[in-house]
Parts: sequence; structure tokens; C-alpha cells
Amino acid sequence: MIRAIVYGDVDLNIIDGSAIWAQSMVRALAEAGCEVRLLLKAPVRTDRLTAPLLGAPGVTVVSPHERGMLDGLGDRALHPEQAVTLLTALDAEEPADLVVIRGRRPAGLAAAESALAGRLWTYLTDVPQSIGELTTAARDELTRIARASRLLLCQTEELRCFLEQGVPAACGKSVLFPPVAAVPAGLEAAPPTGDEPLRLAYTGKFAPAWNTLEMTALPDLLAERGVKAELHMVGDKVHGDDPGWARRMRDALQGGAGVTWHGGMSRDDALRASAECHVGLSWRRPEMDASLELSTKVLEFGALGMPVVLNRTTMHERLLGPDYPLFAEPPAGPAGPTGFSVRAVGPAPEDGEPQNTEQAPDTELDGALAALTAAAYPETYALAAKRCRSAAEEFSLDAAAARLRHQLTRAFPDPAPRPLRVVVAGHDLKFFTPLLEHLRSVPGLEVRVDHWHALNAHDEERSAELAAWADVVICEWCGPNALFYSRRKRAGQRLLVRLHRFELYAPWPSRLDISLIDQVICVSPHYARLTRERTGWPEDKITVVPNWVDVDQFDRPKLPAADLTLGLIGMAPRRKRLDLALDTLAELRRGDPRWLLRVKSKLPWDYWWIWKRDEERAYFEEVFRRIRTEPELAGAVVFDPYGQDVAAWLRRVGYVLSPSDDESFHLAPAEGMASGAVPALLRWPGVETIYDERWIHDDPQAMAAALAHTRENDLTEATTTAKTQVRTDYALDDVCTAWTTLVTT
Repeated sequence: MIRAIVYGDVDLNIIDGSAIWAQSMVRALAEAGCEVRLLLKAPVRTDRLTAPLLGAPGVTVVSPHERGMLDGLGDRALHPEQAVTLLTALDAEEPADLVVIRGRRPAGLAAAESALAGRLWTYLTDVPQSIGELTTAARDELTRIARASRLLLCQTEELRCFLEQGVPAACGKSVLFPPVAAVPAGLEAAPPTGDEPLRLAYTGKFAPAWNTLEMTALPDLLAERGVKAELHMVGDKVHGDDPGWARRMRDALQGGAGVTWHGGMSRDDALRASAECHVGLSWRRPEMDASLELSTKVLEFGALGMPVVLNRTTMHERLLGPDYPLFAEPPAGPAGPTGFSVRAVGPAPEDGEPQNTEQAPDTELDGALAALTAAAYPETYALAAKRCRSAAEEFSLDAAAARLRHQLTRAFPDPAPRPLRVVVAGHDLKFFTPLLEHLRSVPGLEVRVDHWHALNAHDEERSAELAAWADVVICEWCGPNALFYSRRKRAGQRLLVRLHRFELYAPWPSRLDISLIDQVICVSPHYARLTRERTGWPEDKITVVPNWVDVDQFDRPKLPAADLTLGLIGMAPRRKRLDLALDTLAELRRGDPRWLLRVKSKLPWDYWWIWKRDEERAYFEEVFRRIRTEPELAGAVVFDPYGQDVAAWLRRVGYVLSPSDDESFHLAPAEGMASGAVPALLRWPGVETIYDERWIHDDPQAMAAALAHTRENDLTEATTTAKTQVRTDYALDDVCTAWTTLVTT
């Protein structure tokens, strides 16, 4: 059984979203089939969150305070350094297959522990929330964490894309693990009847940015609008740097008109108290709108069948729909006065007490009040409740366990038939990295890398040692590395060589003794045929294993205007034919000037070997002149920086172009298909052996006409077909299986 250790830099005595995360993560891992040890940060003062875990199968709650695991700890909560020390000790006591850790500081310390590196499944939330906050120091720390982590668990798509764009090391490792909304079976909120007050629910911490003090005035303000209301608040954690604000918050909880404070409760009891209410509150200050996190409470209210009043944000619109009726925003037209300010809640500040200048403007209050007034109408209430319930279904405990089970299956595949020593050798492994990680994760395989400094530069002594050690050698690129290992091949040793377009037209294949090679792997049938024709190698020595796409990484929601955006990944050298992409764009813009082309690439002068060639420079100078001067192109081409954040970038793109003169495979259209983009390819040699004829066009004019027609008539069907095709033909898991068979057979 897979063994996991979980640590969250959170106090499970206090009910808030972060503490509920720890309980949910443990339960989801156990449901996914893991043995789980939960390391507690603080001594147990209330078992409201830990008690449900004590009897759960496969779960062990480790309290270092009760066990006396650290001298002099007393009843103090663990510091991050102490937590990592204990995680390392627990792992040494019984080795874990994965260590789930939440909190940037402990994750950074754990990343520095070589004993834990590579097994960390890091859940990041306390990260910078904007590019401006992503300082060099923060980026360096997050890079170290990403490199040491097997996976980065991201709460939202927004957080995943932000990390990938700011921290390239996060690309390919970032997976979604949203909050879990688990409610007791049969627990459900009932809609209000006409003769009872509208009962409002808030659970969690009390803090200024969460508008919790403002919430306590809602019953009175709603009464002024003719809506009888009560507010029920659950929680015992009062935040805020202003002592005066904290005092007024407590006074309002204890004596606010129409306010009932239930104090701290277990999670299940808090849910039961919420189910007695009609509307949940998650209305926050505008500065929280840019948050990359999703409130667990919103989902839990939804799972109860209860509508929620919350801010209109892009994240919330995607969750509930842009026409969700209970967004807290000012109604159209002039807002009526509410006569409310924070100072009006609770007693006035005493002389000399700091003034709280952070107040919710009347227009913001009008928005919350308008939403709550609308909730009193049965039709509006029913629609909002249905939206919230439907959204919460994707965040159930079963759904979380299924997500983890999928990642566990990929991280810990079935053992290979027999143990093997495998060497992967090459100067450039960027195309092989996912396969390398897969082979390293296969039980029974010991994998070492011989990373050459350049095509013909390496540590010969180390390479010779690895040649003598290996049962199987994989040469990425059919270059000098293949010649070196073929000349040192032992009896019984297997030698696999992956050949790309580049080497086929170089001298090394002709110098290779094919009798010493067990298998040559090409990425497409066309290049397999060309290899046979140019080399004369036996047909049974050459096989096709296609390039791959991590379809789960690319399957993300599109951003607005993607349906009018072309994408081109890589524009140099000139055989990539940026000029034909421009021809396609110009043709489309003659019919609709809203079309754009986004190019994600290094610029041609970034490649010295390209820019030194006169014909290449002349070509790109002409291309850029066209972009500046042609009316159909001016202002319609966006150059995005080269980087590994392709999956995040593709959210902006609805159509991925491949106008090249020649490609061995061209992965970009397949990645686009996985993202829900329509592929559009010109007829380069062999393209029909890789992609469906539906996506192949004879010239830019035909390509433009097809894309315009697709957008107007069958875009949804086309994107669905593209996703299905790439998952069927080029899914990473299937390609990994094919490579495992090659290595172990």
C-alpha cells in the first residue's frame, strides 16, 4: 500500500479553510487507498477536527506533543524547522512514498532536505498573489520548492497558471487539487418560507477583509428594506492588527441585533448549523477579488443546497455563471443610502483608541443588500441554490479521492516484469523529460542519466562506467552518443536509439552499426519510412512511438476571446513559416478585424546560428516589415515570451497553426488539441500520418476559410473531436506504457 505523510502549517484547534484542508486531504488520501500519517502542528485542545480521523481506516494522527517527540516543546506549536525535523524523523521511522506539505516556509525547508526531495507533494497557497509581489527572492524560493517536489497541488486554475508563468520549474508538475466540500449524508438546507426570517450563515474566521463586522449590521439594514433576517455566525478565531476592530467584532458577535454567535464548533456541527439557515455569506472586500484561492465555505454551502452571496470575480463567474443572481455588486442606477459605516457597529471607539479607516463603502453594502433582498424571492433563490449545488458536486470528497487516485496511479505505476538498470544518454533531454520521470517512477527500474555537455562533449570515464553498469541504454538523439554506446555494447545488453529529423540528415546514422542496435524509435510513420530509405536499415529495427501530450496538464478552461485568437508556437528558423501564419491572419481579418495572432517563441536573433545567416535575417526583416506596415496585420500580432508555461498560454488561444515547410511531428498542434484549440496545419510532408485530414489545408486562404467556418458553425464539435483524437492517439500515459514495454521486453 502507498504510504503518505501529511503536514499542514495550520492549527487544527481553530476551524477555518486551512484547517479543514488538512482533514479533507487526509480523508481523500485514505479514500484513494493510502496509509496516512497526519503530523499535527499544535497540541490538541479541542478534537473537533481530529476526532473524525482517529477511527478512520488507514489513518494515524501523530501528536508530537503527546508523544514527547521534541525536548522542551511544551504546549507550543511547531515552528517550520521543527516540523521538517519531525517529518524527516517519521519518514526514517517508516519510509513514506509521498509527503504532502502545506505552507511555503515548511515546504521551502523540506525542499532543502535531500531525504525528502522528489517525494514532496506541495500544496501552495501562501504565495504572492500578483506578478508585482513575485520578487526575485520569492521566485527563487518557489523554484527550489518546485524542483524538489514531485507535484505541486494548486487550489485553482488561476493559481496554477500564475505559478507556471512566474516559476518555469512549476511547469509540468502543477496539478489541480481544489478544496473539498464534504457534508454529512442527508444534510440539506431548506428554502425559506414566507413567514420566517431569512437566516444568513457565516462560518470561519473573523477578519476585516472578510467583511465580518459589516455582516453583523445586515439584519438591521435588511429590515429597513422590509426583509426580516437573522445572522448566524460560527467560529472563534478573530483576526486583525487593530485591537479596536477586534473588540468591536467581539461586541457585535455578542450583542449585535439579530446576530447569533455559536462560537467554535466541529466541522460537522458547523455544517448542521449552516443547514438550518437559508443563505451563506462569503462577501469580501474588493482587495480580495484578485485572490488565487477559492473559499471552501462557498463550496460547502453549495453542497448543502444553499445559495451564497459573494463577490463577482472571474473565478466565481466560471464557477456559478456570469448571470448568477446573488453576486454582491451595486444594482444598476444610483444606489440608495444605507446610513451605515463600520463605526456604527458596536460601541464608539474610546478616546485615544486607533481609528479603523478600512470601511466598506456604501456602494459595496448596497451590493450585498441587493443580493440578499433578491434572495427573498423564491424564483431567484431556487435558481441560485441550483447553481451552487451543481458547482459543489465537482468538489466532493469522492471527486477529491478520484483526483488523487489518478495522480497516485501515474506516480506509482505497476511494477515492471523484472528489475533493470537503465541509462538515458544525450546532450538535450528536454523532449525526453516526461518519459525520464516516468521510468524513474516505475518500481524495479533503477535509472541513471548520462547528460552530455554537447553533441560530442561528455565525461568519457563516467559514460564508460554507465555503459558497463546498464542493462538497457536509451540514446536520446542518434548522434555521437549512439556511436559511443554501440561500440561498448555488451552481450545481453539492450540499446535503444531515438532518432529525430535533425540526425537523419547528419553523418552519424551512416556510421552506426545497426546490428548493435535493438530498436530505432521514430516519432512518426513518415520519418520511419524516410529513415529506412536513407539508411537501408532493416524494417524490423525501426518502430514508431509518437510524441506525447500530457492531456491532463493542457485541459484547462479557455479565456474570453480565445475563439478569435490564432496561436503559433516557435517561429524560427524560417522553415517554421511565420509569413504563412500572417497570410492566414490577414485573410481572416478581412472578414472580421477582431482576429489576433499570438506567437510564443524566442526571437530569431536569440539564436546565433540563425541570425548569422543572411537568408534568415532577410526573411525575418521582411516579416517584421509586413507586421508594421500592412493594414491587415498592424496591431494584430502579439509576441509572447518563450517559456515552459505553454498550457497556461494556450488558454488564450482557440486555434494552433502549423504552417511549416517540414516537421518530424510538430507537437504544438497536439498540445493545442488537448487544450481545446482547433489545429490548423498546412500540408507539409508526412503530416497526414500524424494528424487527421480534417485539420490539414492546402494554403493559407483555405486554412482561413476553414477556421472562419468552424468558428461560426461547429466550434464546440471541433474542439471536442480534437480533444478526443489527441487523448486517443498521443496521451502521455499510453506513450509511457509503450516505452516501458520497449525497455523491459
